[in-house]
Amino acid sequence: MPMPAASFPLKDRVMLITGASRGIGRAIALRAAREGARIGILAKTRTPNPRLPGTIETVAAEVRALGAQAVPIAADIRDAEAVDAAVAVLVGEWGRLDILVNNASAIALSGFSETPIKKLDLLWSVNARGTYVCTRSALPYLRQAENPHVLVLAPPPSLDPRWFSGHLAYTLAKMGMSFCVLGLSRELANEGIAVNALWPKTIIETQALTQLGGRIRPENCRKPEIVADAAVEILKRPARTTTGQFFIDETLLQAAGALDLDHYAVHPGAPLQPDLFLPEFLNPFDPEETPR
Repeated sequence: MPMPAASFPLKDRVMLITGASRGIGRAIALRAAREGARIGILAKTRTPNPRLPGTIETVAAEVRALGAQAVPIAADIRDAEAVDAAVAVLVGEWGRLDILVNNASAIALSGFSETPIKKLDLLWSVNARGTYVCTRSALPYLRQAENPHVLVLAPPPSLDPRWFSGHLAYTLAKMGMSFCVLGLSRELANEGIAVNALWPKTIIETQALTQLGGRIRPENCRKPEIVADAAVEILKRPARTTTGQFFIDETLLQAAGALDLDHYAVHPGAPLQPDLFLPEFLNPFDPEETPR
């Protein structure tokens, strides 16, 4: 059954996207800019790095080139005071905040014995705690918005041991983001603030591939634009009737009528690698399972 028609255009909506200097965050920023949204680009990267292309300034320039407004904000979401200040900058510029996209995430798919506590702390503080901190900072302003949304780039929650085996630290941190969606969507429902999650059906070609030890090839991935299109589809929906959902990009877009998804593939026709945490797929990083 097709999804109901979107009711709230993004034109002139004020959106804050974390981790927006590259990858999926950048793609969401550009896609929302094409809808006329005003974009706050929050990330740590202010100066170019030859190994990690993209900064808050370069993405802001791309947004402006599309005719939209952008405010680049350098901040580390592990620092709660810095996040408060970043939100204040955005609200000071445009007077409000309508949408928060918790996209920033750290990844490390190392086993329990190979993961130092310092890495565990990084994963937890960026992923689960970062989502909590950013949402908390945005909440006073979201309460005043006409159609407030919080979107978290997180998987459907799972207690299946095979998704915790082999990369326990990462799964704990990522599922922490999912549990934020579970709790906040219920707690904020009476205030009309939507809290939803979005996760890709297949692995997306981003800089995160460098963390996978060469086990996933770019030609078996999709482009970040599929996640961006799915995000916009969610964020246009009425907040009071679209909350507590764990959307999958492919399923969402197909339900909305996009039946041909080949153009999202890095190499159309090549087999696609399913992403982690989806119940119908094996875990390619668990040594006890045989990848498809």
